[in-house]
Amino acid sequence: MDKLRALEVFRRVIELGSFSAAAEDLNLSKAAVSKNINELEDSLKTALINRTTRKLHITESGKAYYNHVSAILNDLANADLSILETSNVLRGTLRISIPMTLGVLKINPIICRFQKQYPNVSIEVTMDDSYVDLLEKGIDIAIRGGGILKDSSLKSRKLLDIERVVCASPEYLAANPKLTEPKDLLSHNCLIYTLSSSRSWVFTKGTQTQTVHPNPSSYAVNNGLGLRQAIVSGLGVTLTPKMIVDDAIAAGHVVELMPDWKSENHTLYALYPYHKEQSPKLRVFIDFLISHLST
Repeated sequence: MDKLRALEVFRRVIELGSFSAAAEDLNLSKAAVSKNINELEDSLKTALINRTTRKLHITESGKAYYNHVSAILNDLANADLSILETSNVLRGTLRISIPMTLGVLKINPIICRFQKQYPNVSIEVTMDDSYVDLLEKGIDIAIRGGGILKDSSLKSRKLLDIERVVCASPEYLAANPKLTEPKDLLSHNCLIYTLSSSRSWVFTKGTQTQTVHPNPSSYAVNNGLGLRQAIVSGLGVTLTPKMIVDDAIAAGHVVELMPDWKSENHTLYALYPYHKEQSPKLRVFIDFLISHLST
């Protein structure tokens, strides 16, 4: 038995939740994955995973063993990477998940600069506004907006506070009632971003606070670029990250409304699996992101 290979197979089976998913991820046959797990259990003389026809169940021994195995494999990987880092040469593959709109407008250009500076790092970018299971998909880092991190297998690092604005097109504003304060939004067609974690828009002005629950919209979309196009087309008014509509505002295609009323900022985070925290290429990439997002 190749013990190191068996440990790698065991970790991916646990993280992905199935033999077939681990086999695909590791480019092995399902029989080879099963053989590695069987040999590992035989050598330990204990069951690590209980198999049923529908699902895998990790045993208590398996859970404890997984934690030790992950730490050992990470230390081995980081030992190699730390040498590369000290020589200013990062290698390996970095799998990155980013939201579509923010990715195209802001993050992907930074990723391209990173790849030029570290040409020995292979970059695999997935652009998707929806939540991605990092462990299941083998993602090293995801860039997402949000609040409290609920998944205990992930860690987060704050990247940026994003200002949000209420805006609409001149065409829409000319044909609809004036907007002078947040409660006026209730008489307007509010365009909805369906992946938002909250259906309430909260605004403050000095000591005043107004919370608006937008009425059901005639237009809702799960993509920021689609929302931007709907705003410019005059379909309604919305609350959106300012960086998405900055150029449209500058060109006069979109008008920022109620500038005295401030909405809650949208915070951008880097999310990554707990066991990858010490990865040099991950740390260098996050530092690179932060330095370039702030400029």
